[in-house]
Amino acid sequence: MTQYFYNLAYQLADGGPASGSKSSLGCEKRSKTEKPVSKEFKWLHATYLEDQEKKDYIGPDYSSAHGSVIKGERVQVAMVHKVKGTGSRLHTHPNKQFIYVLKGKIKAKVQDQEKIVSPGTVIHIPANAPHYMVATPEEDVQYFVSKDTSWGIAGIPVDGNKTGAHYEPGFEPKK
Repeated sequence: MTQYFYNLAYQLADGGPASGSKSSLGCEKRSKTEKPVSKEFKWLHATYLEDQEKKDYIGPDYSSAHGSVIKGERVQVAMVHKVKGTGSRLHTHPNKQFIYVLKGKIKAKVQDQEKIVSPGTVIHIPANAPHYMVATPEEDVQYFVSKDTSWGIAGIPVDGNKTGAHYEPGFEPKK
């Protein structure tokens, strides 16, 4: 079975198990006493996604997601927010995507795998894979997303209907 969910918080905290072993992502792990490698960067351009004035709805045809999107020549990134009990309906896009959960829990489905993921989890969504991300009813979620620029940031609903976001029972908009 293909794995779509990885706990990166474990991978990053103190380097994980002893040096020389491999993480679930296939990366070398550092020992707890080994110093991290640092490099000086000649060119550094920092943009704080949280400080961006423009907070757009991302995929309003199928999702409650909103946030700031920055698009480069080859990669686009976004800081995404979803209100508790809301999220995306099943959708696809022709570009692969990575999501890093920062706050809250997400009910995530990628292809045929569904699970509740917590902060520190990386979700890999292959190109054209049906998927959804829904904030659990306990709290809002925030995550960082990265996609290549072969397609926009938003996807296409699998059912073909542009009927808006998914709402868990009791979280529907008030009419």
